[in-house]
Amino acid sequence: MNQELSGQKFGQFFVYGVKEMILLIDVCVRGEHSRTRELAECYLKDKKFTRLALAEEDIQPLDKSRLEKRQKLIEKGDFSDEMFRYAKQFAQADEIVIAAPYWDLSFPALLKIYIENICVVGVTFDYLSDGTSKSRCKAKKLTYITTSGGVIPERNFGYDYIRAVAEEFFKIEKFEYIKAEKFDIYGEDHKAIMENAKNKIFFGK
Repeated sequence: MNQELSGQKFGQFFVYGVKEMILLIDVCVRGEHSRTRELAECYLKDKKFTRLALAEEDIQPLDKSRLEKRQKLIEKGDFSDEMFRYAKQFAQADEIVIAAPYWDLSFPALLKIYIENICVVGVTFDYLSDGTSKSRCKAKKLTYITTSGGVIPERNFGYDYIRAVAEEFFKIEKFEYIKAEKFDIYGEDHKAIMENAKNKIFFGK
């Protein structure tokens, strides 16, 4: 499904609306050919949202030099550096939607790199004196959308990990999990699988 980018553009971020910001974290490396993206766009139909396509970002893992730089800036309380832009955007979102295909029992590595970049003391959360965390984020709901070629087992290391991080650090209270599976299994009706998943979004069945 093609979307018309009619909102404002801030760097790599396209913003559809200014009142309440739904942040779509798009981890669909196949772009417009991604089944997960198709399902996410169905979920967000007629909603105003900001899309962050991680495959189009120059997002870096936290190696030794970046960790040292980040720690020095955190200690100074200086969050003006470009490396904090993902954390600041996440903290300001009113709702989070993650679209990530199911790869190797979890999700693409880009999403883990993103999580490392947004877990920033002083931006998305603070530590209290007893060692627990207090959120600085606005979002109270997170929706996780995924598709898979096979069957997603009960132990879902993708969604379960994201939910744990969101609960522990960002204190998100409401979660929705949307999936469509068996796309690569011979003999399955792939069009029907997607249609059924979309019907569950629209009609709850």
